[in-house]
Amino acid sequence: MSTITIHGGHILVGDAILSDATFVLADGRLRAVEPAGAGDIEIDLASGWLLPGFIDTQVNGGGGVLFNNALTIDGLATIAAAHARFGTTALLPTLISDTHAAIGAALDAVDAAILAGVPGIVGVHIEGPFISGARKGIHDPSLIRALDREVIEALCAPRRGVVMMTLAPEIVTAQDVSRLAAAGVILSAGHTDATYEQARAGFAAGITGVTHLYNAMSPLLHRAPGVVGAAFTDDRIWCGLIADGVHVAPAALDVALRVKGADRLMLVTDAMPSVGSGDDSFLLNGRRMVVRDGVCQGDDGTLAGAHLDMAQAVRTMRAATGADLPLVSRMASASPAAFLGLDRERGTLAPGKRADFVVLDADLQPLQTWIGGVKVAAEPVDAHAQGELTGR
Repeated sequence: MSTITIHGGHILVGDAILSDATFVLADGRLRAVEPAGAGDIEIDLASGWLLPGFIDTQVNGGGGVLFNNALTIDGLATIAAAHARFGTTALLPTLISDTHAAIGAALDAVDAAILAGVPGIVGVHIEGPFISGARKGIHDPSLIRALDREVIEALCAPRRGVVMMTLAPEIVTAQDVSRLAAAGVILSAGHTDATYEQARAGFAAGITGVTHLYNAMSPLLHRAPGVVGAAFTDDRIWCGLIADGVHVAPAALDVALRVKGADRLMLVTDAMPSVGSGDDSFLLNGRRMVVRDGVCQGDDGTLAGAHLDMAQAVRTMRAATGADLPLVSRMASASPAAFLGLDRERGTLAPGKRADFVVLDADLQPLQTWIGGVKVAAEPVDAHAQGELTGR
């Protein structure tokens, strides 16, 4: 049992904003929230914020490591540690379209990392290769293919964490969608050229999410509402959103919030290895990607994930929409926790839940990150590692 006394700022506990409090921690959980008193540890927020830890469902890499290129416990630990510096306390390492062997290795590596207790790893996101060639984005077209029995069996096997898959509903049968969903695989429509009707049919079969809303999908047109229209008109669907000011215009971020609401929007980073490192290039499927003016792209200018961390996404979403911080915080924590089925333990701060939280200064720059009641990051972000590449 230990105690942390927090004062001098804003503490988001459930729906309440406290100015001071004492957290009672035990076994990695928040056992009680009491009036401020003498604690074993003191945190002076200095007009800053203490928020629930961020949860990111789409992390391709970080700390100089791309998940596709490092399907190991060490690779995952490096990625998770890089994102912990920016307030992320739970994430899904994301495999961009790859071979059958790589998919199996990714599933096994995440199982091993969870068993080894790597902080922050809660599952895996397999993004492709069962997607539309017309909306492939940076995915290697030579790897795009039809879903088959081998992959279905691997995905449906018992796993230690969450398994999420991005697929195109127009190229996967309703029967396969239903089978995967029944096995507990969380399905998201992405890199898809589906019609409105095809997307709705996929939702009815068991797809519950949309991967990086607006990007790499059929848009909302007045005579062809597309996947965006289907997502907007189905209140059950969660939507990931890359709030970096590049992938989605600020006004479109605002539209998404007004239509879907914070409870069905999830901020994601789609982060690449440059986050948390000084690297300005990396390899994906043997192709060189570069970071120019804070934007990850291929040689032809196609966006290649993002040079984005969750704290920056929170700042961008707040600036674009004018929403108050507790509302934006829900998109970074509570909403993804609910989407992943982890909301009984994560996503909000309340007695009985995990002691996962982030301390930010008054400008919403991350200062400390705690996972399971343990401080895993506690220093200002290195400007060379992040700011010089972004220009922010």
